[in-house]
Amino acid sequence: MEVLAIDDASPPNPKPQPTPEPDPAWRQWQGRVKQLDARWWPLWVLLGVIVVFLILTVGVVVGALILMVKIISSLLGGIIRLFTGSSSSTSLR
Repeated sequence: MEVLAIDDASPPNPKPQPTPEPDPAWRQWQGRVKQLDARWWPLWVLLGVIVVFLILTVGVVVGALILMVKIISSLLGGIIRLFTGSSSSTSLR
């Protein structure tokens, strides 16, 4: 039974319930990202091989650049020592 009026006062109107916000689109993918489709494993293997190859290539290029810098700096150091007459080794008299 619903009470409509007490002491000639009507009950306050009920506040409308706020509608819940819809889930963002990324929440629908939460479980699916962790489970890769088994049919695509050849693609993942190929992409993994390409990534490893690129990482090794970058490492070899960086190593070659460091080696070239060391060779050039030692050559320049040798030329500078040749013209200045100073040497890093001590001689016995």
